Amino acid sequence: MVSIDVRNAYVDFPIFDAKTRSLKKRVLGKVGGKIGTESKVPIIEALQDVSLSLTDGDRVGLVGHNGAGKSTLLRLLSGIYEPTRGSARVMGKVAPVFDLGIGMDPEISGYENIMIRGLFLGMTRRQMEKRVDDIAEFTELGDYLAMPLRTYSTGMRVRLALGVVTTIDPEILILDEGIGAVDAAFLNKARDRLVDLVRRSGLLVFASHADDLLMELCTTAIWMDEGRMRMHGSLREVLTAYKGRDPFENISPEMAERLGVEPVTVNGE
Repeated sequence: MVSIDVRNAYVDFPIFDAKTRSLKKRVLGKVGGKIGTESKVPIIEALQDVSLSLTDGDRVGLVGHNGAGKSTLLRLLSGIYEPTRGSARVMGKVAPVFDLGIGMDPEISGYENIMIRGLFLGMTRRQMEKRVDDIAEFTELGDYLAMPLRTYSTGMRVRLALGVVTTIDPEILILDEGIGAVDAAFLNKARDRLVDLVRRSGLLVFASHADDLLMELCTTAIWMDEGRMRMHGSLREVLTAYKGRDPFENISPEMAERLGVEPVTVNGE
């Protein structure tokens, strides 16, 4: 049984190259959590007192402004960061998907990168060999797959990375949005595979600013703000509180059908 259990977790980053503590006074806005005030060395308190418990079948979206702590929390759940205080216990095989380009080599071919990226995500060579033809067909890259990755455009690289990512079988899928560099038609095609990937995963944590993707992939959500969990509840409740509007207002009939809900209209429109 896969599970995530985080108790009173903090993640702090000391800034050793700051010349003076006046750095604390020069950091503006809410980017990067909170600046600690007790230490002689400035501390970025990226996560503060985070507690959550997730089990098999949970589909959780992370929302919040840039710098609110979403990516730091994803890295904590993936084991990349350890809590400086508190605890984080993860049971199950984690597939972290933060940057679609991680694990890819620009000097080797697309076919070779398929294998490397798959191994990076925890698949075996035999498993990836069985998936190569399907990935090649999905990407629509044709002869480019035999060419070095450095010859690819950004959109072509995203196609290749998405082709690999959407073939894995994760127990825990940790996903950070990063698929905006492809054309709309291919994105719709990729969305179907992404939905299927989520269905195959035991547990999902997904950070995104896109309401439609959150509604399609998640059932609950966490609102992160200045490194803290401001709200945890149903996706609709959290998005409504975060954005000040009901995300289901005036969604298209097509989206309503995909979600299996009745579209909500405002003022009879």
